[in-house]
Amino acid sequence: MKLHLKKISALFIFFYLIIGIYLSLNTGISHDEFHEQQNWTYNLQAIKDFVTTGDYSDFLNYRDRYHGIGFHYISQPIQYLFSGLIVNILQVSEYGALLISKHIVVFLIFFISGIFLFKIFRIINNDENFAIISTGIYFLFPYLFGHSLFNPKDIPFLSIWIICTYCIIKVIQNIKNNNNIPLKLLLILSLLTAFLISIRTLGLLILLQYIIFLIVFSETHNKILFSLIRNNIKNLVIFLTSIIFLVYILNPIFWHNPLEIINSIVWMGKYQQDVCTTTLGKCMKALNLPASYYFIWLFFKLPIIVLFGMALYPLIEKKLSKNIFSNFIILSLLITSSSILAIFILLKVAIYDELRHVMFLIPLIFIISLTCFYYFNKKIFMIFGILTSIFFVGENISINPYQYTWMNSFAKFYDINKKFEIDYWGISNKSLSSQISKDFKSRGFKKKDCIYGGQYADIFLYSHGFQCFKSYSELDSAKSKPYYVIKNVRNVKRSNPKDCKLVKNETFNYFLYKKSINAGSLWFCD
Repeated sequence: MKLHLKKISALFIFFYLIIGIYLSLNTGISHDEFHEQQNWTYNLQAIKDFVTTGDYSDFLNYRDRYHGIGFHYISQPIQYLFSGLIVNILQVSEYGALLISKHIVVFLIFFISGIFLFKIFRIINNDENFAIISTGIYFLFPYLFGHSLFNPKDIPFLSIWIICTYCIIKVIQNIKNNNNIPLKLLLILSLLTAFLISIRTLGLLILLQYIIFLIVFSETHNKILFSLIRNNIKNLVIFLTSIIFLVYILNPIFWHNPLEIINSIVWMGKYQQDVCTTTLGKCMKALNLPASYYFIWLFFKLPIIVLFGMALYPLIEKKLSKNIFSNFIILSLLITSSSILAIFILLKVAIYDELRHVMFLIPLIFIISLTCFYYFNKKIFMIFGILTSIFFVGENISINPYQYTWMNSFAKFYDINKKFEIDYWGISNKSLSSQISKDFKSRGFKKKDCIYGGQYADIFLYSHGFQCFKSYSELDSAKSKPYYVIKNVRNVKRSNPKDCKLVKNETFNYFLYKKSINAGSLWFCD
């Protein structure tokens, strides 16, 4: 079975990469990708100003100055390299090609994260079949796979967090074997940690995870924490100093005042947009979230096999404790994820768009849960793991390109359209824009006429000669007809435009689920 799984997994990886890259290029563009590119532009200008004049006062007034640009250091050179090719292949605007080319980089870093997750699974159980199946579930999980096709914020952050987790486990392994931490390994970890923080200041929480790992290890392996620190004090000082230095270098906003990192933490925790996320039919605002928000979305977003595995933890705790090192990893991750959730809840951190801002905890939950299931019963885990992977393939095919909106089967007992946030990032823009290019002539619509709600549709239509694109909020002041109206993102819940005809409802269906889910709609007003 081991040999067969190896061959199957090799084929899977090959096709997964090809399909993933293809889908990433053909997935629509999300709302935040414009802001991300703009953020890079502002930071790049700030760097130029600081280097040439020593002053970047304009940047200090920039609204999103605390949004990290770490991932851009990797993605932007690749974007500029491939964007010209994408213009011709996909027939999109030059700016659109620049944004779409980032999708490839996002997907590839997600793929790399899966390799490191595989390594963690193998360390925990020393069972390659378990590691292969668990990683397969992770790769095929529609929610994460969907985000990996375009999300330039949360997927890079999640991916680097996984790699950091693997590195801290390797650090602990070295301590376990010889009580020493190699400086080379610490320097690699410091670079990754700084990079994580440069993507999002929230990455500072990874330091909490490191501390928890050290404490739990010392408790489970009868090691004195103080002596561990004392024996490695020189290397630890170099480690922390390197992080501080690299974080400062990678974040231009800190150059004029290193203490800006404090302002960054406060600002990110209470982000100015009090966005409303529809949760079980209620409008839950980012700045006033109940604790239930997190658990509701975790319950409906996590795969059932993961929820089941978490419930098994009390039953397998004694069995798991026999493998001291595995128990240490699971216990550390359990305390880490619980502590971070508690921090978010107690400090009333502003989050929205369901679980986006705590998405990095999902792989940690996967590790805990799937390990628990494995220890409960290996054969049952293998059967359910393979069945889950097959089911996920069906789900991905059925709901493409809306995988990022995926919800588990429990959610299907509710009216998903009314009870939950769906296409909040406006991926449906691409499909609805395509519909405009197909039927505008038959409706007497001219390319100089306006498209409302289509400020992102210009990427797909501008190169075809369409000229007027306005935001949905400008619809109230529209003075002349005809015009098209694209409804998506959060405006899908607004009332339909007056005196307009429905052209298309953009819908999708889950695998083995008949009820249609509404992602957006296109209206023509004559």
